[in-house]
Amino acid sequence: MKMAGAEWFESGLLIFLPLRALRPLRETPLPILETQKNMPRFDFAILGAGAIGSILGAHLARAGHCVVMLVRENRARQIDAHGLHISGLSDFKQPVATLVDTAKLGSAKVLIVAMKTHGTAQALAPLRDAQIDSVLSIQNGLAKNELLADIFGSERVLGSLANTSGELLPSGEVIFTRNVNLLLGALPGGDHALAHEIARQIDASGVRASAVSDILSREWSKFAAWAGFMVLAVAIRSSTWKYLVDPDSAALLAKLVREVGLLAAASGVQLTDDSMLPVASMCTGGEDEAVAAVIRAGHEFKSRAPDHRMSSLQDLDAGRALEVEDTLGYAVRRASALGLTLPLLDASYRLAASIDRIQAVR
Repeated sequence: MKMAGAEWFESGLLIFLPLRALRPLRETPLPILETQKNMPRFDFAILGAGAIGSILGAHLARAGHCVVMLVRENRARQIDAHGLHISGLSDFKQPVATLVDTAKLGSAKVLIVAMKTHGTAQALAPLRDAQIDSVLSIQNGLAKNELLADIFGSERVLGSLANTSGELLPSGEVIFTRNVNLLLGALPGGDHALAHEIARQIDASGVRASAVSDILSREWSKFAAWAGFMVLAVAIRSSTWKYLVDPDSAALLAKLVREVGLLAAASGVQLTDDSMLPVASMCTGGEDEAVAAVIRAGHEFKSRAPDHRMSSLQDLDAGRALEVEDTLGYAVRRASALGLTLPLLDASYRLAASIDRIQAVR
């Protein structure tokens, strides 16, 4: 099958319609394929079309990859009508296929999990029988790789994290605010060459990406910083730089990083400074130096991304559930299982959980 002189699998513009599940952009003339077996073998299937999922899907489709967004009905309607609308660091609209009934997905070379952590197991369950070559999650927290391995097998799972930011507006437009790096890597026993190739394709699309050999350390190091960023964001409710440069909130964040560092060490993971904060040095040096590192990061955010807000704060302001149980909750339960007493981590978890419950009943 040809489209505009190119094979269908080379085009990000070809949209298929299996019944009502895979949905077309209205202005695009479409072939109608009604059964799962008639679907293409997608290059990338992206579960979740929030800020980062949309940024990835739009850039990969624009680069010519065959992409499908696995989304809910309301988001599908936005994408069908207007495409994926990206502004900020990039500015374009891109038609992309959507699939609401994910059980109809036949196969994909790469599945990227970009949804919020809550409900991930239920969202992935219909994909258990799909032919997925590789799967990676850019979600926050430490539980994601175990969940993917349980469903798809550990041999298909790549580690990943995104130092990439955006904000999804009610209109469906996504403001692309930070494009630092999306890291991929093979987990123990995995395929390093495959991680490099997927990272190359994402990077070539315009979303910075690279492959690393120490992805497990990078994932833990990101979480060590993210935990404090998240709790302070939903408690203080300000732009990121403001609570990073404040000496008292910076001190809280530094203490929490050091507690997560104890959990990492007990789990046999060595942290790295190649993260949102220099977490390895913050854990091995003095506490004053750790606080100073947080404040320096705040000034950098103020200079480079003054409007940056954590996605957790965006969720709170929009009345959406916070990512608590599979992030902070998982870390607290892991610490308990290892016999560790981490009072600030426990208090942070309880604070975030209470904020989440209270905003849910407003």
